[in-house]
Parts: sequence; C-alpha cells; structure tokens
Amino acid sequence: MSFNFYSKKKTVLNLTLCFLLTFCFAPALSAGTNKTAYDFTFTNIDGKVLPLGEFKGKILLIVNTASRCGFTKQYADLQALWEQFRDQGLVVLGVPSNDFGNQEPGTESEIKLFCKVNFQIDFPMTQKTKVKGENAHPFYIWAARRIGTMGKPRWNFHKFLIGANGRLVNWFSTMTSPRSKKIIQAIKSRLPHS
Repeated sequence: MSFNFYSKKKTVLNLTLCFLLTFCFAPALSAGTNKTAYDFTFTNIDGKVLPLGEFKGKILLIVNTASRCGFTKQYADLQALWEQFRDQGLVVLGVPSNDFGNQEPGTESEIKLFCKVNFQIDFPMTQKTKVKGENAHPFYIWAARRIGTMGKPRWNFHKFLIGANGRLVNWFSTMTSPRSKKIIQAIKSRLPHS
C-alpha cells in the first residue's frame, strides 16, 4: 500500500489545524459561556456606574420598560413585587428602552420623574438602553445567546430572571404580569433569604 504524498500532507495539515483549534482557540471561544449576569455593568438612571456584580447572592428580575406603552401599568406590579421580596433577596431592575414602538422617547430625568410620580418607583433603574439588535447592551446579547431566539425581548416589559448565582434561569414575555403565579413561584423558589 503506497501513500500519496499530497494525501499525507493534507492529513498532517488537518491534524495540525485540529490541534490549534482545540488547544489554542477553544479557551477563548468558550470564555464567554462562563459569564454570568454579574459580569455586566449598566449605567443607572442618574448616570452612575451600576455593576450587576453588586447584587451577587441576590436574584434579579431585569425588565425592559417604557413609559408610553399599553403595558406601562406593569410598573405598579413591579414596584409591588420589589416591596414584597426585596428584604428576602430580590432586586427588580428597570431598563428603559425606546426599541419598541418609540414608546420611551424621554430623557432619563423625564423617565425618572414619570416613574416616581405615577408609580412611586424606587427600585433601581438604568439609563435608556438598547435591548435588541447587534447594538444591544452586552447583557442582552449574552441573555439572547443563553436563552435562545424565543426568549429575546419582542416588546416592552420582557422579563429575565437571574438566579442568586448570576445564571439566567428563565424569561417571561410582555404578556406575563409581574404578579402572575408563574413569576411569584419562580421568585419564591430561588430566594436566598426566604
């Protein structure tokens, strides 16, 4: 049996490429899969840095919000949820976004005032943030990769639930009320201080 020189050279080249991909590039490619929500930083509604790492050990309900949406009344339920469970380890984080129907056109100060006057919001909020597309905030890109296409925000008041270990554990659509049995049970089952 004789080996073709070019076939042997091709085999060696393929083995070399496999080695390089496995041992040199695989750690870099998998580095992003080990991230948790705590690796991301937002800017809060007052313009200060808001690292999610400051909430380590708590669970997070991260919700993209809008002030001129048919679902804006969910702010009241988010506030009630925050009041009910914050002492047990829940953080509700509002992420104002103008990505859906241009329903959050205001400035951060206008958004903050609207939320305070109409819903007495005192849970943390971020500055206005992109939550969809290739220019989305890195947290939303990470979440979409972790949860899949069906779990991406499709409208305002989409909800991501992050466990106390920083891992994305579930998502809830716009239509799911923050006070629904499904969300309450998901929160209660993960509360670190219940």
